[in-house]
Amino acid sequence: MTLTASVRRRPTANPGTHVPSAADAGSGSGTGPEAGGEAGSAVAADQRRRDGRDADGLAVASFVLGLVGLLVMNILLGPAAVVMAILALARATSRRGRAFLGLALGIADLVVLAVLVTGSGTISWSFSG
Repeated sequence: MTLTASVRRRPTANPGTHVPSAADAGSGSGTGPEAGGEAGSAVAADQRRRDGRDADGLAVASFVLGLVGLLVMNILLGPAAVVMAILALARATSRRGRAFLGLALGIADLVVLAVLVTGSGTISWSFSG
């Protein structure tokens, strides 16, 4: 049994001319008036908006995880809140206050964990007296 595969080649215009591809969209290496102009700035603006939304999401997630971590699973949620808050601040989030609250709550989670561990001598504890 023989398997054959066909390869489609991208058509070229004239030998020696550059045919822009999708990889050239934001690199400014194309030829012509649109190279690095409006198309490149639109791609860059879209990337900045996406990065901003990601950073805002990290800030909100760190706040929520830090808040929930005060009640349950602070050994996991506290460090996660701290890391997410630092990432959000490093990515220049527009929700800096929320990121700082997430950072503070994550650190508070770790403090609560330290108090509970020193009080009971173990990481496992129960709420039933």
